[in-house]
Amino acid sequence: MGSEGRSTARKPRFLCLHGFRTSGEIMKIQLHKWPKSVIDRLDLVFLDAPFPCQGKSDVEGIFDPPYYEWFQFNKEFTEYTNFEKCLEYLEDRMIKLGPFDGLIGFSQGAILSGGLPGLQAKGIALQKVPKIKFVIIIGGAKLKSAKLAENAYSSSLETLSLHFLGETDFLKPYGTQLIESYKNPVVVHHPKGHTVPRLDEKSLEKVTAFIDTLEHLVMEEDKNGEENTSKPTK
Repeated sequence: MGSEGRSTARKPRFLCLHGFRTSGEIMKIQLHKWPKSVIDRLDLVFLDAPFPCQGKSDVEGIFDPPYYEWFQFNKEFTEYTNFEKCLEYLEDRMIKLGPFDGLIGFSQGAILSGGLPGLQAKGIALQKVPKIKFVIIIGGAKLKSAKLAENAYSSSLETLSLHFLGETDFLKPYGTQLIESYKNPVVVHHPKGHTVPRLDEKSLEKVTAFIDTLEHLVMEEDKNGEENTSKPTK
């Protein structure tokens, strides 16, 4: 899609879900490592998780507090606390701040973002907001709670997805498993660890092509919506 079509088209709108014990403001700084040519094509809303940090944050001394977390979990990551409250909070925020086309998540926010399309499709989450059409997953993994996983990944997800996999990320094997749950994933490999990576020439090409696709779909959907509302009712 040429640049001449972008000025009037609506930007794909994303809710951004930050990592464990960080914040929306921190994720904003992390994502702005990406070129302006990418960031300017997306309408990004950064949200703080519902629960204040309940322990030490790994980003202390790097980023200023306050820090937040989406939910709590046991040592094995198999049992979650406050997960339903997290879903209620997200739905409420999406109603008030939306509508949204998709989600961008990093770390705990990516685990959440990667599981929500399946939970929404099963009627377990986000029933009062439009369908999540796109996800961008950075350093993500599957939900490990057996009950949630059964619903979140029981069928191949048709949601358009872009996944970032870090070569030295401790979550890489689990991020690979998540990718297998999506029908047509776009995957960007980078040499770093558990971080929001900068985009080199090759990854920038993939990200740009992905956004081209999103813009086209958003434009088509908006066009169809306008045509439907302009049709006379019988």
